[in-house]
Amino acid sequence: QVQLVESGGGLVQPGGSLRLSCAASGIIFSIYTMGWYRQAPGKQRELVATIPRGRTTNYADSVKGRFTISRDNAKNTVYLQMNSLKPEDTAVYYCNGVWGVNAYWGQGTQVTVSS
Repeated sequence: QVQLVESGGGLVQPGGSLRLSCAASGIIFSIYTMGWYRQAPGKQRELVATIPRGRTTNYADSVKGRFTISRDNAKNTVYLQMNSLKPEDTAVYYCNGVWGVNAYWGQGTQVTVSS
């Protein structure tokens, strides 16, 4: 059974930082392209960042220079370090794993940026 379990969300003030983690099980983690997506209320889910097996990262323009995606294949975990957070970063953040036609999602973790 495939599971992607996110953690690390919460409430943070503007300008603050959070680190999200996504622990995967039931897949050969190292071959999967892993990614983070987010969905704000009333909006479509959007790409935040991806990191394939080759580790060439890709970021949405809105988070470039502030967010960093990384992976630890030994721990089957992908991370999203979020710095200089803004109120517009408020959303549910989802972990995603893709390999060929196989695609899996986590349950999401809430990130709220507010003073």
